[in-house]
Amino acid sequence: MSKIVLDCSDLDRHMGVPIQPARMREPFSGNDIRRWAQAMHYPNRLHYDSDFAAGSRFGGLLAPQSFCVAMDDAHGTGPSCVGLIPNSHLIFGGDEWWFYGQKVFPGDMLHNHRVALDYAVKETKFAGPTCFQRGDNYYYNQEGDLIAKQRSTAIRYNPDAAREMGSMGPSEDPEWSDEQIVDLENKKYDWIKMLHDLGHGKRWWDDINVGDVLPTRIIGPHSIASFTTEWRSYLFTLWCGVKRRTDLDMEALGFTDEMAGKEQDPVLELDNPEQTDGAYIGPSRGHLFPRWARHVGMPRAYGYGASMGAWILDYFSGWAGEWGEIVHSNCSYRAPSLAGDISIMDATVTEKSINEEGQHLVHVDFKMVNQDGVVSATAKAEICLPKK
Repeated sequence: MSKIVLDCSDLDRHMGVPIQPARMREPFSGNDIRRWAQAMHYPNRLHYDSDFAAGSRFGGLLAPQSFCVAMDDAHGTGPSCVGLIPNSHLIFGGDEWWFYGQKVFPGDMLHNHRVALDYAVKETKFAGPTCFQRGDNYYYNQEGDLIAKQRSTAIRYNPDAAREMGSMGPSEDPEWSDEQIVDLENKKYDWIKMLHDLGHGKRWWDDINVGDVLPTRIIGPHSIASFTTEWRSYLFTLWCGVKRRTDLDMEALGFTDEMAGKEQDPVLELDNPEQTDGAYIGPSRGHLFPRWARHVGMPRAYGYGASMGAWILDYFSGWAGEWGEIVHSNCSYRAPSLAGDISIMDATVTEKSINEEGQHLVHVDFKMVNQDGVVSATAKAEICLPKK
């Protein structure tokens, strides 16, 4: 293998410096929330059934805790990928969330204050020298209430090195028989039924014990169709769906000429928006076109890290129910969700505690694997539940 040098010298001048905020054009609608829940495979009726939601303690439809990132113009990675790394690409490496109790409803307008945090270069089996870069997102509503803080991690690497090392798996989608698909659908419904059975009821902190295992959640088999559905649930993927940044230049971020394109170009969008649509042209097309996936070192089409993060948050929130909520979650993405694979989620209760605010917390360890047991994500979370 040829010697790969990852030049991160430009990053230092960006650390601690805010970047342009993500800016919505119109308030969220109920259908924005429904589109998100559907794209993330999260059939919690609080987020799509207005009649059911009207009988909840909230009195109407509301967004999942995973929803803040839907308004962002970079899946939450904006502040974690500033600065030039020549001939590079990136994937989402994980995120840490803190939630502050404020919910998101139809009619809300969110804005995001974003600032670069730090970076470190490490040697990896995936692509040799790899930059792990972090940045913070602060999501506020129109009243100025802080809803959530997200600390995102971008993994920036040289795609030539990733292709040479070829460590991401086979290029062909695995095949599933009709009988296996039926079995998967039945297992998926077991988790959905858990959501429905809890309904407006409470999952009591008192009834949870250390060592308890949360119900298994399965998503997939993933496909280019499901990845596309996820992509289109973000406002920034729509023509003029958000107010575009004027400081975003894909080539200036180091993307190779073949991948840079004019994704999210605010001027070109008004003249020829198809040229700015990341589903077709630019770095994001690597998710949806196997040819371009291989170009960035992936074996085949692959899912979005931010969607993976949403699956994890929804997994915790669904179990917590209407009267519970995530207080903190720290997720690490270890391998992409590839087309044809399934994602299997499990978690175990490791601790119970009461924090300084008097919240009764359940601590969980989480793992997500594919059908072959390959770990795609791990997480630790603290979930607040009601006390009897």
